Amino acid sequence: MTTTPLCLSRAAAGARAAAPVRIVHLGLGSFFRAHEAWYTDHAPDADEWGIAAFTGRSAALADELAPQDGLYTLLTRSADGDSHQVVASLVAVHAPEDHAAWLDYLRRPEVAVVTLTVTEAGYRRAEDGSLDLADPEVAEDLVALRADLAAPTRTIPARLLGGLAARRSAQARPVAVVPNDNLPHNGAVARRVVLDLARQLDDTLAAWVESNVSFVTTMVDRITPRATQEDAMEVLRDTGFHDRAPVVTEPFHEWVLAGDFPAGRPAWQASGAVFVDDVTPHENRKLWLLNGAHSLLAYAGGIRGHETVADAIADPELRDWVEQWWDEAARNLRDAGDVAAYRTALLDRFANPRIRHLLAQIATDGSQKLPARIAPTLCAERAAGRMPVGAVRVLAAWLAHLQGHGVPVADAHEVVAAVAGSDLATGARLVVAHVAPDLAGDADLARRVAEVTQELTA
Repeated sequence: MTTTPLCLSRAAAGARAAAPVRIVHLGLGSFFRAHEAWYTDHAPDADEWGIAAFTGRSAALADELAPQDGLYTLLTRSADGDSHQVVASLVAVHAPEDHAAWLDYLRRPEVAVVTLTVTEAGYRRAEDGSLDLADPEVAEDLVALRADLAAPTRTIPARLLGGLAARRSAQARPVAVVPNDNLPHNGAVARRVVLDLARQLDDTLAAWVESNVSFVTTMVDRITPRATQEDAMEVLRDTGFHDRAPVVTEPFHEWVLAGDFPAGRPAWQASGAVFVDDVTPHENRKLWLLNGAHSLLAYAGGIRGHETVADAIADPELRDWVEQWWDEAARNLRDAGDVAAYRTALLDRFANPRIRHLLAQIATDGSQKLPARIAPTLCAERAAGRMPVGAVRVLAAWLAHLQGHGVPVADAHEVVAAVAGSDLATGARLVVAHVAPDLAGDADLARRVAEVTQELTA
């Protein structure tokens, strides 16, 4: 006898009623649902803080979640087994084309927080950190906004500014913008690209943004591999619900925030979020130790035939390479707490056999990720007169990756094609110059990167 699967809905799951929308989110994906949405769902005032979320490029996820009332199953995997819970904080989902809904939310006085999870590439920055006005999509959006500030746009800076312009027109109260992407000083990054765009359009709009929008800086951490069909089948078997969009995650989670919330926020601290004056020490610890090691495992592990983080960290040589990188990075951390304990916890997290974190997923957009993850340690070590073995190996593994070794390349930056078509010595100079421009003339460093690349691919 078989049981008919239940469609996931608030009534069927016994979930609380949909909360009023007071948070609007750009970048509806698995990490957001395992992280911010989870923190909101676990806040004691969750019934006051509903989230309306918009997908990035595709409407597919919105189409999957809408029939489920925005609900989804969070499948938390530890070495000891799995646990399931239905997350209810997401109360509305929209495709990116639903521009009218985006503007409507931002006009509402009760909306207090706008959050983002759009990856480093979503901020459309030039090499100097400013908005890349030469980006064709940015240029296209600028033309559209000059004609009409309410015009539909494609890029994140333009979508943000269009929503903020609608809020100004509605004379709504100040709002907080909270980026949750893995890049240093993400609040300042978001602020700069939005203001750069505003100043191209209307100085009074830029002044309004400066006076009425708080840009909060965050550090986020929770490993969230892509869910598979097998994961959905596990949810069905264990819960009886046919969930079109489950999320898989690890038990660990961390969220550190610095900045003002002029119109209020959920009591995220009760869910474990930490509010500080300066995120930088937490940010550096996570970017250098966790994310830097992930990049090393993704590129070098792919070359050695591994598919997941757990597979790669079980390789004794790769583990030694990770430890070498950590020794260098830790030497340059300041005010980062108990780094030894953090390293031990990372090894446990990486080795979790229940988390299938694909190296190919981590390897995407290395051109955007590596400058923040590797350059600070690389530059500090070279300034101290040392040739950093670990940092060099990360660069060498990335160079080998770009030249066809290991997992497939998924990165649209122009440096990728240049490196792919170059000889080894030229490629080494290019990757050094891209990741750490201040070291572009360091011939010894480039020579060593080329030598290690040859060793990795021999």
